[in-house]
Amino acid sequence: MAKKGGLGRGLSAILEDVEQAYSKEIANLNDSEIVEEINIDEILPNPYQPRTHFDEEALKELSASIKRHGLIQPIIVIKKDDGYMLIAGERRYRATKMLGASKIKAIIADIKSQNLRELALIENIQRENLNPIELAKSYKELINEYKITQDGLANIIHKSRTQITNTMRLLLLSDYTQRLLQEDKLTQGHAKVIVGLSSEEERMVVDTIIGQKLSVRDTEILVKKIKNKEEVKEPKPQISEEMSKKLSNLQEIFKNLKIKTKVKSKNLILEFSDISQVEEFIAKLK
Repeated sequence: MAKKGGLGRGLSAILEDVEQAYSKEIANLNDSEIVEEINIDEILPNPYQPRTHFDEEALKELSASIKRHGLIQPIIVIKKDDGYMLIAGERRYRATKMLGASKIKAIIADIKSQNLRELALIENIQRENLNPIELAKSYKELINEYKITQDGLANIIHKSRTQITNTMRLLLLSDYTQRLLQEDKLTQGHAKVIVGLSSEEERMVVDTIIGQKLSVRDTEILVKKIKNKEEVKEPKPQISEEMSKKLSNLQEIFKNLKIKTKVKSKNLILEFSDISQVEEFIAKLK
């Protein structure tokens, strides 16, 4: 994707394109030159669309609303040689298509192709309808693409740096956990608590959350126990009473015969002064 001068026109300017387009739409709602009825089959998806999961029930509800009240807010597209490319309004487009409609209200925007990715990402981020993983990936893409910091992104999209950091940390989770987040089987609150656990611990905690319907607070307590668990110390081997007596007798022999002893690693070393001391020691053992 071509870029000019670092951030090109800048993400803030790109965001203004979306805001201005919607403002223009409202101000000129009856202006046929701005809002047009276009063939729904001529609309192509934006290849830079960050959203990968759409809630079917939510789409059905939106579809029913459009059927009752009509499409109040047109979608935004740009003209292409083979039709139109969708820039903003993916849910409205899908919900209208569910009705079997052949046409849809659209604003045909004058937007350069190099800004398509930024528009798709920021439009979705600003609308706050991405799931946590899609949002995290969008943040990551913007930061990596334009070499900006989390603070810089926070200023542009009007969110705190902490929010962005916590959201991006979700990408550290396993694919299994990320999938559950995308399917709304796990909340972002739960997910933030388990970031940093080992893969085995994470899987165990996630399955426990779902199986036992743990609250975020219950999950925090469980994770704290896991992180603070003490290593189980191996119990010292117990010496039998018979063995204790034998050791006591040996110590007495060593003392009486003045035999020097050393313990090196797991070995007991006996130092004899001469052969007669060895013979006397063996005799005592009999």
